[in-house]
Amino acid sequence: MTNPMQAKRHPFKDHAPKHFRFETDADGRVATITLDRPEKKNPLTFESYEELGNLFRSLHRASDVRAIVITGAGGNFCSGGDVFEIIEPLTKMAMPDLIDFTRLTGDLVRQMRACPQPIISAIDGICVGAGAIIAMASDHRLATPEAKTAFLFTRVGLAGADMGACGILPRIIGQGRAAELLFTGRVMSAQEGLAWGFHNALHERDALLPAAQKFARMLADGPWFAHAMTKKMLDQEWAMGIDQLIESEAQAQAICMATGDFRRAFEAFAAKAKPAFEGN
Repeated sequence: MTNPMQAKRHPFKDHAPKHFRFETDADGRVATITLDRPEKKNPLTFESYEELGNLFRSLHRASDVRAIVITGAGGNFCSGGDVFEIIEPLTKMAMPDLIDFTRLTGDLVRQMRACPQPIISAIDGICVGAGAIIAMASDHRLATPEAKTAFLFTRVGLAGADMGACGILPRIIGQGRAAELLFTGRVMSAQEGLAWGFHNALHERDALLPAAQKFARMLADGPWFAHAMTKKMLDQEWAMGIDQLIESEAQAQAICMATGDFRRAFEAFAAKAKPAFEGN
């Protein structure tokens, strides 16, 4: 008998977006999103914001993708919103359209955090504005020594409070460091990012994407249902007191203990073998 919930899932291996590249490895488990406008350092447009948000929203129905790498083409990650395709039109909009836009951009972060698959950013060169936000919203960040990250909103007369930055960035690097970056818009060097915990590791340019994809593959071959639960709890517990979060983790772990993957891991351990996780 067909499982009706499993029947709702479908492979993304052949997904073909219009405004960025999307590729997977042979079995579809690791997807790589490449922002691909290298001549302008991979800026976002109204269309790419929306298409990225819709992709992350839909990935909870993926039957194949279990981890995601996001990177940029041509030696840069992302230069933020395109100056002439986004910034200039915004200066001519009335408030109702402006709030519609800022909710659209914020929804990208919301969908990245709600997406059950771990997201790994592979950051080289310029990573500023909305590009820095995409990196911030990822679960794991690898960079090259040449990476330059800046939350430069104040440099264009805007607040540092953009797409969740005032709530998320302090949780990654601390309140004082986040405040400095958000007030000044200055560049955080790769070495600062590593020391502050924004970057998980630095790799030379040629090794960056392979390292990100290797890490993504390790996660994809692991207990991906449990990884999705870990990601959900990392987000959910931000707004919880200690008693509530301990109870929530008790429930989450009990759910994971009821999966076949938990039993398979025990049986593999007992047999001195490597577990083959199936995500159920």
